[in-house]
Amino acid sequence: MVFPLRIIYVQTENQKFSLQAGFTVSSRNFKKAVDRNRIKRLTRETYRLQKNQLQNQLQENHKSLAVFFIYTGKELPEYLELFEKVKIALEKLGQTV
Repeated sequence: MVFPLRIIYVQTENQKFSLQAGFTVSSRNFKKAVDRNRIKRLTRETYRLQKNQLQNQLQENHKSLAVFFIYTGKELPEYLELFEKVKIALEKLGQTV
C-alpha cells in the first residue's frame, strides 16, 4: 500500500537557511479547515522532531534544500504511521543529497 504523502524538493542557493519546509493538504479531500490544519500540524511536528540529521548533513556539505510535503490521502492519518513515513522520506532525502 502506498502512503499518500508526496515530497517535492529542490536544492537552493540560499545560504542563510540550510533547510526549508512547506506543508499542504488538499481542500478537495478535506472540506473542513479543522481537518486540514490537524494534518498539517501533525506533519510539521513529525518533521520538526526528525529534521536534525538531514539539517546536519546539509550544513556539512554546504548545501541548502527546500522541501514541500503534500498530503494526498482521503482519510485522517494516524500520528505513528505519519511519523514513520516522514522518517523514511527524510532518510531517502539524506541519501540523495
